[in-house]
Amino acid sequence: QLQASGGGLVQAGGSLRLSCAASGRTFSSSPMGWFRQAPGKEREFVAAINRNGGMTYYQDSVKGRFTISRDNAKNTVYLQMNSLKPEDTAVYYCAARRGIVFTTDAPGYDYWGQGTLVTVSS
Repeated sequence: QLQASGGGLVQAGGSLRLSCAASGRTFSSSPMGWFRQAPGKEREFVAAINRNGGMTYYQDSVKGRFTISRDNAKNTVYLQMNSLKPEDTAVYYCAARRGIVFTTDAPGYDYWGQGTLVTVSS
């Protein structure tokens, strides 16, 4: 129901835009989040956005570099990633939850995309 795309290989300092498209149901009333998991590490929160896109929240390490946004008419959430660093290398997952507000905790999300790999070379 959630399809993440846009990952790839980029040099440090470059940019990528991830998309998360929903199908089968609308997620316009769902808070959405992006998480990532690097090899050998636990999944970690990256960014979240509330239902109407008016409120966002970021992990400290990506503040000022990443921007989460959504287009409810297209049932899609985006993650614009600029000034990428090698430590941003991970599989990125989008997620949606049935609650009213977003959370930074992965167990709080009910629907997950399959993940898209982002590799940043130094």
